[in-house]
Amino acid sequence: MTENRLPGHEITASANRRIWTPFNPSKKEECGIFGIFGHEDAAKLTYFGLYALQHRGQESAGIAVSDGARITTHKSMGLVHEIFNEDILRALRGYVAIGHVRYSTTGSSLRANAQPFVVFHGNNHYAIGHNGNLVNAVELRRELEKGGAIFRSTMDTEVFMHLLARNLSSGLEEALVETLKKVQGAYSLVMSTKDTLIGVRDPNGFRPLCLGQLEDGAYVLASETCALDLVEAAYIRDVEPGEILIIDEDGLRSIFPFPKKRPSHCIFEFIYFARPDSNIFNQNVYMFRKKLGGLLAKENPSVGADLLMPFPDSGNYAAIGFAQANNIPLEMGVIRNHYVGRTFIQPSQAMRQFQVRVKLNPVRGLLKDKSVLLIEDSIIRGTTTRTRINSLRLAGAKEVHMLVSCPPHRFPCPYGIDFSTKGELIAASHTVKETCDYIGLDSLNYLSIEGLLEATGTDVNDHPFCLACFNGDYPVKFYDEVGKHCFEEKDSASCRFNSHV
Repeated sequence: MTENRLPGHEITASANRRIWTPFNPSKKEECGIFGIFGHEDAAKLTYFGLYALQHRGQESAGIAVSDGARITTHKSMGLVHEIFNEDILRALRGYVAIGHVRYSTTGSSLRANAQPFVVFHGNNHYAIGHNGNLVNAVELRRELEKGGAIFRSTMDTEVFMHLLARNLSSGLEEALVETLKKVQGAYSLVMSTKDTLIGVRDPNGFRPLCLGQLEDGAYVLASETCALDLVEAAYIRDVEPGEILIIDEDGLRSIFPFPKKRPSHCIFEFIYFARPDSNIFNQNVYMFRKKLGGLLAKENPSVGADLLMPFPDSGNYAAIGFAQANNIPLEMGVIRNHYVGRTFIQPSQAMRQFQVRVKLNPVRGLLKDKSVLLIEDSIIRGTTTRTRINSLRLAGAKEVHMLVSCPPHRFPCPYGIDFSTKGELIAASHTVKETCDYIGLDSLNYLSIEGLLEATGTDVNDHPFCLACFNGDYPVKFYDEVGKHCFEEKDSASCRFNSHV
């Protein structure tokens, strides 16, 4: 079905297609955002930017583009290359565009929740793409609904637009400031009007957002520098925590409506989220992960094995660092199938390990009768890791030991990572020994918090990172009972507000 391409409406080439996405209990992704101002092929460049950021979200993707008179949008469920083609991109004409790839942390994986979210208000169009999570979204939504607001989605991003609309009589810049004063939590945003591109980061700077420029002068905003690299934009700087960056025909201007505070950059961006070829928070991700491997070797000098291996691609770079520091052979003991699509037949109970086997297959001749040391970037729920370890045992591994290049995840994250309750975290209720036994390992050790901070090159007591998922030290208060599907419950008022600091 193809919809009429009216202002603010979606055009969709494959609305009738059903995609079954297999449940993956270890998913930790978040969202990726991209924006461009001042280029005649804004939609196409945004497509490539989203392609580079696909690792940050695989549920849905969308692009909103403006020609100066109206915003046209195309978004759907699936991967970037599944959603867009030449005809669709050709129809998305304009010189200002924003794009989004989504992994849901508030609101289900539904087409109604795909972004960018676009509205028409006061003879103008507004589009927004959001990476992060608002910790006071339920409170704000209830307040807005009492005032007559009608919501079209179940995601926290829509709250921004309702708050913005209520203040637009004072002008866009004032409306932005008033809106951001009300929201709390993690948000890196790209927004556009008919003729303006806007980038925003929360005062804590939880999520990355950078500014670049093409040779022809067009400006680009992106979650990670790998997206700048693909469109051949030169990196200028990061959007600063608490900054509202406005880009229009007059150039760049910034608003800083919040008192400056010590940043709380998400350390898990370095450990897991970001692509290794990206620079975030002024450091290269690849080199950071190699440092983690070297520090694992430093903290575990007596760990030995016949061979060292990662599960591709999560532990690859820490494994390289460990091997270089400890002079142990590095092997690829499991081979990744790079041609696995998002859609395949749901496995029966008898085939419950199919999801792991279809993606990763052990090299039996290498592993048979060997003592194996695995390097992994993290263990969240433990279920996927357990299945993977079992596959190594079945392939003939004599012993399987594991080192994890971050501390145990013992506390939920309300800032945009999809483990929002303690019950989802194996380390919250199990000791390291219990986790080791559950997963089926011969030994298990984690990197210390001190080692993690040593990799950042910052002081243990004075650093710009959020470590809340490791130590429970939350920089922004949140509410324990506000879950991912809270807006979709039959009685959303049942969400309790138990303050957590």
